[in-house]
Amino acid sequence: MAANTAVNSQITDSVTQANTKVLGDAPAIAMGNLFQATSQALGLAALNATNAQQQSNMTAQASTTMGVTTLYSIDTATDAVGTADILDQLKK
Repeated sequence: MAANTAVNSQITDSVTQANTKVLGDAPAIAMGNLFQATSQALGLAALNATNAQQQSNMTAQASTTMGVTTLYSIDTATDAVGTADILDQLKK
């Protein structure tokens, strides 16, 4: 109980208890804010990792497609040269 003052002791006790509650809640609120900030940061990290993986897969797929296209185009050119040589020999 508070010391004797000109204010009613019940009012003084009420204000003191309210202030004590605020001070008591501060660590819990601070930890809640910390947990929310940490979970948001981890969520963004997972999102960035997923995005990077998707972009890497797209790049790998594009390079595979270009590699296969190059292989097929080399094969076709070789066949065309071979066919042209055979036709030239038949003409002679």
